Amino acid sequence: MFFELRQYRIRPGKKESWVKFMDEMVIPFQISKGMVVPASFVTTEEEEDYYVWLRRFDSEEQRKKLYAAAYENEYWTEELLPVALEHIFRDENKVTRIEPTPSSIIR
Repeated sequence: MFFELRQYRIRPGKKESWVKFMDEMVIPFQISKGMVVPASFVTTEEEEDYYVWLRRFDSEEQRKKLYAAAYENEYWTEELLPVALEHIFRDENKVTRIEPTPSSIIR
């Protein structure tokens, strides 16, 4: 099992609408495709324009399957992606693969 720690920089003035879009559209869509999204966050101090979220995968094979289900879907490419690109600086996205330690409660 592993997680993706996904970090996005939000365009100025778009934080509130980005969070609403993620909570109401993106995360439910991805969950409907089989993704597990245990958490999402906004930064509040030094860099208040960042959004961070986690996705969990059981294996690389599962990750590939779920990526295809979500990102090759016409609803994603035609409806959700254009809205996402209005809110974030895509070229500044950072995705880090992380694994929980044995004592982590998020396992």
